[in-house]
Amino acid sequence: MINSSTNVELSTSAGMAQNPCYMPLILDACCSTRSFWFDKNDDRVLFHDLRNETYHIKPDKSHPKRTLVVKPDVVGDFTKMVFDDNTFQLVVFDPPFIKFGENSVMAKTYGTLKNVDWQEMISKGFSECFRVLKPNGILVFKWDEYEIPIKEILKLTNQKPLFGHISGKRSQTHWVCFMKCDVSDNGI
Repeated sequence: MINSSTNVELSTSAGMAQNPCYMPLILDACCSTRSFWFDKNDDRVLFHDLRNETYHIKPDKSHPKRTLVVKPDVVGDFTKMVFDDNTFQLVVFDPPFIKFGENSVMAKTYGTLKNVDWQEMISKGFSECFRVLKPNGILVFKWDEYEIPIKEILKLTNQKPLFGHISGKRSQTHWVCFMKCDVSDNGI
């Protein structure tokens, strides 16, 4: 199905089957396996990722035999999204955070920063997420400090975070909330 306002091909799992004019108000810019979503098929969310693949993981001590499915509604690069400006009320940005090899389980699960200019990639990702976010919209950013500290990542956007929270087994995962200011409301 093609959304007429963006000419983006959308899968019917994003709630568009019932209403072809419907565009979700929430964007997951790099959804991967949709692992933190309570409802992995929530029709309020447009799931977006560069990959559209299924991986069969061989069993080992840390990873029981399983299948990883990366199946976005829209296949695309979060550094150059095809959506119009000011489209979504909420954007979730959970980019790759590790430099593992492309064939590692971690890279298959989360994507990889290996062989890329990660600063440029994350900076462009922030810019794109804020571009497609409506004025006064919320950006929820997730980052794991496995290799790169959050303070280095937050330097890659000119937007000021509102608040954040640390979580995870080793307290390395940061959830950071931003709000895109509507310049007409605050006089800037």
